[in-house]
Amino acid sequence: MEALRVLELYSGIGGMHQALRESQIPARVVAAIDVNTVANEVYKYNFPHTQLLPKTIEGVTIEEFDRLSFNMVLMSPPCQPFTRIGLQGDVTDPRTKSFLYFLDILPRLQKLPTYILLENVKGFEVSSTRDLLIQTIENCGFQYQEFLLSPTSLGIPNSRLRYFLIAKLQSEPLSFQAPGQVLMEFPKFESEYPQEHAVHEEQTTEEKKVELNICFDSNTQHSQKEAFLFKLETAEEIARKFQQDSDLSVQMLKDFLEDDIDMNQYFLPPESLLRYALLLDIVKPTCRRSTCFTKGYGRYIEGTGSVLQTSEDVQIESIYKSLTGLSQEEKITKLLMLKLRYFTPKEIANLLGFPPEFGFPEKIGVKQRYRLLGNSLNVHVVAKLIKILCGKL
Repeated sequence: MEALRVLELYSGIGGMHQALRESQIPARVVAAIDVNTVANEVYKYNFPHTQLLPKTIEGVTIEEFDRLSFNMVLMSPPCQPFTRIGLQGDVTDPRTKSFLYFLDILPRLQKLPTYILLENVKGFEVSSTRDLLIQTIENCGFQYQEFLLSPTSLGIPNSRLRYFLIAKLQSEPLSFQAPGQVLMEFPKFESEYPQEHAVHEEQTTEEKKVELNICFDSNTQHSQKEAFLFKLETAEEIARKFQQDSDLSVQMLKDFLEDDIDMNQYFLPPESLLRYALLLDIVKPTCRRSTCFTKGYGRYIEGTGSVLQTSEDVQIESIYKSLTGLSQEEKITKLLMLKLRYFTPKEIANLLGFPPEFGFPEKIGVKQRYRLLGNSLNVHVVAKLIKILCGKL
């Protein structure tokens, strides 16, 4: 096929661009547009030859869009107007303005793009903004399909449930199209391996409220009755997590961890251990799951992502059971035995599917890296959707 001319909107650190590369679809990103100056530095560091426009979407005129002559649009509009922990301002949120501007521009372009791929948070699928998007692309003649997908469906031990829409300008329905449905798994094709499995709703930890968990070592048999229940954690949740860790189609976390680096800066400080001991989502390298990493990781504890127990020979149940009645100093001493640390930015990038050569400029600090990665997407999931959209699966 002739190389596609791709427009990347809300380009961030380049997750869409990276997915396009991974898909191996002949393509060139003719322009990337983002207003975030720090994200743009990371983008330029990794894609130095791509035209990057540091401006708002609404700062681009229809004439400028036409001159780019693109036939594919990849975009991940701001998710804050639709996230469950936000105000859910939807179309009234100022951060939606740029996307509404693009929807207004789209039908008036000299030449419509052939392909569109959009990513956002779960919650977007029930928004008024989504309804306007669907109305716009239907009026333009696109066939489309919506998905809610998590990387666990590709064997990646990280729950990151996200909304996706793929659309193609054609009169015939897509071969896998399910009108009115939001699919919870990738469509199946004869060329694919049978061992690929669907997204299981019980595996999407984002769907749960902030939960406290324990990872059972895959070599240890624990029954539901034997499990020690943490505050806010039910026996049902523990059983579900144990089931996740028993799913051999998902890789272990240790395959994504860094070796031979100084971990001292990543260990949780004593005051955090004491204050948030019962709110930590703790996993071991042998686990096959981790919760969604958000932009607040490294700054906040509650609900921002899993922490890693690096002292694997210490039984977490015995540590927690022994805390009752201890002084604060004694509790800290016990908790420090677990050697709990944050995942490094590189490890999170690995879980998100960024390749080994992907990096950050040295001046970008650790907390800035966490923030940028928390706003990014899973490269492998998007790469597969691009191949499906272009008929290469």
